[in-house]
Amino acid sequence: MAALPLRALTMRQLQFFSVLVEEGQFGRAAKRLAITQPALSNAIKQMEKLLGVELLTRSTHRLELTPVGAEVLARTDFLVNTFEVALRDIESTVQRGRAFVRIGVIPSAAARVAAAAGEFTQGAQRDLELAWRDAPSNTLLAEVRSGQLDMAVAAITEPPGGLACIDLFRDPLVLVVRRDHALAAAGDADWEVIGKERLVLFETGSMPALGNPARAQFAQGAESYRVSYSETLYALVRSGQALGLMPRLYTSSLRDPELAVVPLLKPRIERRVVLAYLPGPMRNVVAQELIAFLRERLPQAAEPAVRRMKAPRVRR
Repeated sequence: MAALPLRALTMRQLQFFSVLVEEGQFGRAAKRLAITQPALSNAIKQMEKLLGVELLTRSTHRLELTPVGAEVLARTDFLVNTFEVALRDIESTVQRGRAFVRIGVIPSAAARVAAAAGEFTQGAQRDLELAWRDAPSNTLLAEVRSGQLDMAVAAITEPPGGLACIDLFRDPLVLVVRRDHALAAAGDADWEVIGKERLVLFETGSMPALGNPARAQFAQGAESYRVSYSETLYALVRSGQALGLMPRLYTSSLRDPELAVVPLLKPRIERRVVLAYLPGPMRNVVAQELIAFLRERLPQAAEPAVRRMKAPRVRR
């Protein structure tokens, strides 16, 4: 059972602490909170007194979290975010008569998840409002942990700490090549064959963890290009400067007559696409129902077939 002084902490104090750390300065935080700077300073001191520890080290130019302060902040952010989302739940339920669920998704899986969520909302027994968030996997998982999202469909290479995960499907790496490239005619490729080719791949997300080990084992060619967007990757492939290396999900909407998608084998490298959420009781019943629905529906979605490309005809 928590000590009585700790139970005297208020949500307002926790909100003040969270905003102060985010702003990094008492003046900016007080302005954002629409209170005076002395009032904010007193609230933080009272919070430290109740906890019996120092949360911040103060200097003329900046604030720094103590080790204990960093641990308290993680839990504070979770409580503050959960509280704010719960208030929006209440507003949505009372004023609009509908449930509210926040869901995150990696862009490459958005088409499948949106289609499945659409089926769920059409068959739901009550009105439902979905709030969507698209971002890289590490961002989505952090927002699930902090309570900003109810769930997220993300790609992982190892189990994310503190979250419950449901495996949905596997997403293998493929090559994107020019249609007149020899690999397009071959129909598939292995890592040794592409060892002397220059690759282009995404610089963030799951690609470094997936592609780098295999590339290091087999690569003999030039250093890979690193890009942030699929449009740039396709442009470099189309111009003949590199072969694209990316998860197959990204290619599901590729409709470019100049490009072909080629399975990459030996070894076949895949990322896990999972549905992640906080373990324990959910904050609303509809979120639980949506998780159960996505758990059953998403693995049933057939993976897009990668067609073998015929060799281009050569005019004589």
